[in-house]
Amino acid sequence: MSELALQAEKLDAADELAALRTRFVLDETVYLDGNSLGALPAVVPDRVADVVRRQWGELRIRSWDESGWWTAPERIGDRIAPLVGAAAGQIVVGDSTSVNVFKALVAAVRMAGEEGADRTEILVDATTFPTDGYIAESAARLTGRTLRAVTPAEVPAALSDRTAAVLLNHVDYRTGRLHDLPGLTAAIHAAGALAVWDLCHSAGALPVGLDEHGVDLAVGCTYKYLNGGPGAPAYLYVRQELQPRFDSPLPGWNSHTDPFGMSPSYTPAPGALRGRVGTPDILSMLALEAALEVWDGVSVAAVRAKSLALTDFFLRCVSAYTEPGRVESVTPGRHEERGSQVALRCADAGEVMKRLISRGVVGDFRHPDVLRFGFTPLYVGFAETERAARILGEELA
Repeated sequence: MSELALQAEKLDAADELAALRTRFVLDETVYLDGNSLGALPAVVPDRVADVVRRQWGELRIRSWDESGWWTAPERIGDRIAPLVGAAAGQIVVGDSTSVNVFKALVAAVRMAGEEGADRTEILVDATTFPTDGYIAESAARLTGRTLRAVTPAEVPAALSDRTAAVLLNHVDYRTGRLHDLPGLTAAIHAAGALAVWDLCHSAGALPVGLDEHGVDLAVGCTYKYLNGGPGAPAYLYVRQELQPRFDSPLPGWNSHTDPFGMSPSYTPAPGALRGRVGTPDILSMLALEAALEVWDGVSVAAVRAKSLALTDFFLRCVSAYTEPGRVESVTPGRHEERGSQVALRCADAGEVMKRLISRGVVGDFRHPDVLRFGFTPLYVGFAETERAARILGEELA
């Protein structure tokens, strides 16, 4: 056994989160793609079966009240809130990430224009996941603003009294770079603009601190580090102080103050409920609620510490098992700039990933030349991490 394999055994033996692996349905595969789709929590299948057979099959429409379907969006939002550093009453679950980005960005622009300032520009992260850029472009057309794409590092210099809102990613989906949410939010506020953050690649992997850092609005998916399942609903965070001003571009009967009054005129509900639109997707929403139980008793700080330890160890193993220059890490080495993934660049990345998957190491490929490995501290261990790097070294050779 190699020195690194021995060290992995010691690290696993000392890992305070190691027992959490039993809360998931896993096999011998080294699963390093939880940043695309989290593993299945073991409690979910029986819970979904109950929702289908008893709540839907027997109680039928009575389940909106008796099974708590009606209150699920805000109830589950309150389960997510501690994982992103938010107090209760500020997160509502429902719709897709894209829809929530649209709601948040348009509402931010509307709020920025309330005080009569000539705020004509939206800034968007130039390195963002493509959909966020598409949504930002549409939001700019809809609100009559111009859109400017800048990197997060360029944001402070790009801000002006024309800036209405800024849409940024907390963690870059390609490289795993963690952006400075506290510093950038403060700079945006100093310019009189509103900050909208996409948390898809950070929530459930590291502390976010939405309330602490005064974030205005935020969105995130739940099928990555929150393990909600394929297509699980996303969520929208609206800071408490902004909720009375939150003007959703997608008002629906579910966000009406009297949803069953069927009034022809719209009066928004109080609080985060304004972020609701139509009928909630109950099956996937309740699967998510069950999945979030794996977080019971788990510290986000402990998750972050293990995430950094895993990614450090993986990079060390890759360095030991691969020839110099064969791959290049594009993930920052500094902890304060790293999310919970490692991205390695190599010319034949697509074919390499196919071979890794055939050997039981599952990561993913991002065009044109990036091997991406996501580390979910709730169920990934150090021995698996060493094995993945060793097999990667063999395939690269």
